Amino acid sequence: MRKLNEFCEVEVIYKRPKVASMKKINCCEEIVDAFRNLITDEKIDHKEFFVVALLSQNNQVLGISKVGTGSTNAILVNIKEILQLAIKTNSSSIILGHNHPSGKLEISSNDIKLTRKIKEACKLCDIVLLDHFILTSEGHRSFIDKV
Repeated sequence: MRKLNEFCEVEVIYKRPKVASMKKINCCEEIVDAFRNLITDEKIDHKEFFVVALLSQNNQVLGISKVGTGSTNAILVNIKEILQLAIKTNSSSIILGHNHPSGKLEISSNDIKLTRKIKEACKLCDIVLLDHFILTSEGHRSFIDKV
């Protein structure tokens, strides 16, 4: 039988980027452009991707991560992974984005349900969900006001 002091210690270690190198987000077009760097023109119409931008208290980008890759019409998103990234980077807020390969900017009921779940989970950790964007090769749409 193992003694209590034989268990491994768990630590969270994170080194944020230098403040001078962190880009500040001033408008939605800036974050949409950053998302488009991850979901390139060559991929945006082929399958779904889900991304999260992790922001400091001053809306400086701590990092952007692709947290899901799906099929042409669906994606599985792990909310726990989004929170892990936000907590590990000590984010004050996050912005979500995903693409619709169909080219339609319509908000699905699944989009709304998922966003509500993420928003509620963020509240438990004092993290603000600032926005959620749908992207297509032709444009983008914010739908945070729908949740």
